[in-house]
Amino acid sequence: MNHAQVNALEKKELHDLPFKSKLTTWKKITRHWELYFLVLLPVLYLIVFKYVPMIGVQIAFKDFNVVQGIWGSKWAGLKHFETFFTSPNFWLIIKNTLGVSFYSLLAGFPIPILLALALNEVRTGKFKKSVQMVTYAPHFISTVVMVSIIMLMLTPHVGVIDRIFSFFGWEMTNFMGVPEFFKSIYVWSGVWQEMGYASIIYIAALAGVDPSLYEAARVDGASRWKKIIHIDLPSLLPIVVIMLILSLGSIMGVGFEKIYLMQNPLNLSSSEVISTYVYKVGLVGANFSFSSAVGLFNSVINLVLLLTVNFFAKKISETSLW
Repeated sequence: MNHAQVNALEKKELHDLPFKSKLTTWKKITRHWELYFLVLLPVLYLIVFKYVPMIGVQIAFKDFNVVQGIWGSKWAGLKHFETFFTSPNFWLIIKNTLGVSFYSLLAGFPIPILLALALNEVRTGKFKKSVQMVTYAPHFISTVVMVSIIMLMLTPHVGVIDRIFSFFGWEMTNFMGVPEFFKSIYVWSGVWQEMGYASIIYIAALAGVDPSLYEAARVDGASRWKKIIHIDLPSLLPIVVIMLILSLGSIMGVGFEKIYLMQNPLNLSSSEVISTYVYKVGLVGANFSFSSAVGLFNSVINLVLLLTVNFFAKKISETSLW
């Protein structure tokens, strides 16, 4: 075979390569169609309920009219964003939202890790399972019931806290009516409710640690603290970084239900956040364009934070979402 024939054969193989690649991909799909079918269902869910509704985001830039519809409403540009930015409550709402979010992150993020590390050191099976049960159970309490428990505990004259204060001769305080106490009540009740359930992922990560590492540490005479510092924490680091990225990426997304149920006229200066503001001004007031503009602003900030934190995490720890 001469040089010209070799070149012609190589060109033919290069020309047929995409077709062969497509054929191989199709064979893989048909061979494992059950797995692709399982993946198809959540993908369809994301497309139908997450991506298709994004078409409605355009009403943030329009004076939306229900009769005229999304496409027929007049274009308003950045009017609704300017209304929100120039609102007298803008900085108060941003301050409260960030305050609750960072407080929740600082208090609620490390406690599940500490709980997982403590449970990992427990060797008594029944005691360990009992602690897990007790700490997991509050997660399944509904938000309405949880807020009802908080109010019953803190209600003056009839609550449990009031009875304790009366026993010691202290004067009762209406905790739910003091703005300075709102964030602490919201955050620490949330920590109590979610710490057990949030620790599951860390317990699972610790369960995957190679037992030979602990055996080697025991032979070397390492104490429990040494094992935690040099074996457990490095094993948890990748999942901790991922969870931290996800937490910081939703720092502006304070939950609506619990805060709204805990609100009252006395603590409003400390409890009004973006989600409750959007509900009251945008939805109750039927100003859908304004509420969409505020929600879009919130989502963009979260997206920027997610990308930024993921970038720095990848640079520092080589662990990231992508």
